[in-house]
Amino acid sequence: MKRTQATTIDEYIDGFPPEIRKKLTALRNTIKAAAPEAEEAIKYAIPTFVFHGNLVHFAGYQNHIGFYPAPRAIEAFQKELSKYEGGKGTIQFPIDAPLPVGLIKKIVKFRVKDNVAKTKSKMKKK
Repeated sequence: MKRTQATTIDEYIDGFPPEIRKKLTALRNTIKAAAPEAEEAIKYAIPTFVFHGNLVHFAGYQNHIGFYPAPRAIEAFQKELSKYEGGKGTIQFPIDAPLPVGLIKKIVKFRVKDNVAKTKSKMKKK
């Protein structure tokens, strides 16, 4: 059975089993608390928060929650993120471990500042 693409973050989260849904909801709430002015969207078929451009994305998987805060954030928090699997712009939080809520908030706030700075820089160039 093919899963239909969600059009809202609520629809996206509702498509997962309860234990994953709980983690996705916690991650969403953490992002909202750190960036209350950000808007929610579905981009690339996954939940996205937008503020002066894409801020962060996240996604649910069978064994982990994917968090996508862009490569600059991964570099900025490399030491704190070293215990998690990931790549250039991705972090994998295991399903069977608590979400690092404090770290996620710091990363989201970093992304807010980074996006605002990029917007201001573009405005000065015009």
